[in-house]
Amino acid sequence: MKKLLILAALAAMTGCATVEGVGRDISGASRGVQSWF
Repeated sequence: MKKLLILAALAAMTGCATVEGVGRDISGASRGVQSWF
């Protein structure tokens, strides 16, 4: 499970060209993970 989250975070970071975009992607991903629990 942890590896999947790390891979998802890396994919989100590589998908964004700007630091601001990475921050938005990470916050969106963290909200998604919270909804699972």
